[in-house]
Amino acid sequence: MKTLVTGGAGFIGSAVVRGLIGAGEAVVNVDKLTYAANLSSLAEVSGSQAYAFVQADIADAPAMAAVFETHQPDRVIHLAAESHVDRSITGSGPFVATNVVGTHVLLDAALHHWRGLKGAARDAFRFLHVSTDEVYGSLGETGLFTENTPYDPRSPYSASKAASDHLASAWFHTYGLPVVISNCSNNYGPYHFPEKLIPLTILNALEGKPLPVYGDGSNVRDWLYVEDHARALTLIAERGEPGRTYNVGGRNERSNLVVVETVCDLVDELAGPMGSGSRRELITFVSDRPGHDQRYAIDATRLETELGWRAQETFDTGLRRTVQWYLDHPDWWRPIREGRYAGERLGLV
Repeated sequence: MKTLVTGGAGFIGSAVVRGLIGAGEAVVNVDKLTYAANLSSLAEVSGSQAYAFVQADIADAPAMAAVFETHQPDRVIHLAAESHVDRSITGSGPFVATNVVGTHVLLDAALHHWRGLKGAARDAFRFLHVSTDEVYGSLGETGLFTENTPYDPRSPYSASKAASDHLASAWFHTYGLPVVISNCSNNYGPYHFPEKLIPLTILNALEGKPLPVYGDGSNVRDWLYVEDHARALTLIAERGEPGRTYNVGGRNERSNLVVVETVCDLVDELAGPMGSGSRRELITFVSDRPGHDQRYAIDATRLETELGWRAQETFDTGLRRTVQWYLDHPDWWRPIREGRYAGERLGLV
């Protein structure tokens, strides 16, 4: 089995690639290598004969046609995307270019490839389009997002992902391309570019820097350990029913403030205390993100009952593993902090 993974040098994509290679499958990784990509996240598999890397933009139609023609993948797991809400607020263009136009180009290339397949190869082909729970908008204090929740995106990022979801669905209904869609909750874990809440908090806490919390910190997210998500994506790509959507969530709701406080306590425990006080003293409340959704929570019942997936990590076990990984791998994150992103706030209007 050969899987084409787009965005395979990114956070979730690299976890998928590592998992597939570890399971003895072949992978073609297509990545543009934008600021958040990191080939060192694939160091353990990059020497495998089952691994191939192509640096290319998914919005480049000739390049995508060449990838399919050269590598003849059995399925696609499409993860390439601009993904940070804060960056979409100050610069929405790349989000439309990659998430919308790029997905359109990739769907067309996959359709041409699939139409040329025959027999069992044609029947087994899948195009898994990986999306986010943010397309559903914001929840109140109760309720969960299901696969039937109406779309209500609130940021340029979530709007671009909603558009790409609709394109993927249209390519199934109009052309018959065997598309499956997944919508996930907030991911965390090793190899996470430190612009997102958890890795940013870990590294700022280690360095004794302020720990910014938007608003009053009451916004709630459902947290999903990245390796659990990678297993879910592989399962959906293998067994998902074309035309279906599968929500992937960890059933781990926490407010942003609780997340930051828990990270502080773990860093204090695992790295040693900061002077005589707790790193909670570094918490700094800042002006809220524009259009900040109040709460996300995923109902993963369909994935659990139909495909048999279960998250293996709780939030407590997964977060402990994550903090320890960052403590053990300054060689991975220090060049990022010193060269590409030092932890400054993004997304100010």
